[in-house]
Amino acid sequence: MSLKSRIEAVLFISGKALSVDEIADVLGEPAEDIEMQLLELIMDYSSRDGALEVDDEDGYIIQVREEYMDIVEKMVPVEFSQAVLKTLSVIAIKEPIRQAHLKELRGANAYEHVQELEEKGMISRKRDKKNGRSFIIRTTPKFAEYFKIKGDTNVLAKMIEQQGKIGD
Repeated sequence: MSLKSRIEAVLFISGKALSVDEIADVLGEPAEDIEMQLLELIMDYSSRDGALEVDDEDGYIIQVREEYMDIVEKMVPVEFSQAVLKTLSVIAIKEPIRQAHLKELRGANAYEHVQELEEKGMISRKRDKKNGRSFIIRTTPKFAEYFKIKGDTNVLAKMIEQQGKIGD
């Protein structure tokens, strides 16, 4: 079992970026040897035409290359910050909602939240035919699938409003 293979196993199983010293501690090997083998591992991954890479920006980690992220996003659950979830809740309850009204309710960060939610397929935006400058925002079928909502989302919205979780 080579040191490089052992390092690869540690990076694969860790799920987070590790420093050279952390890898050295796990394997009980000198940091200098770890660093040399990490460079070889990076070269191995970069020389093949695979979907994985060893990233060394904030420590070392094995990750999926950027060009394959659309596949990953179909398979792995999406994670949202609490602020983005609150914005999504307002959209779900008040849909269809004008983006300008959403900004009034959630503040200027709502624009960034809308962009993130749209990129992740949870909402869609269409220009308002009456007022061409504003967007009308709605949740998508992916939203309902993600939150395991069956049937009419308006029923869910009424239940949440009655419980007082989201104000006007």
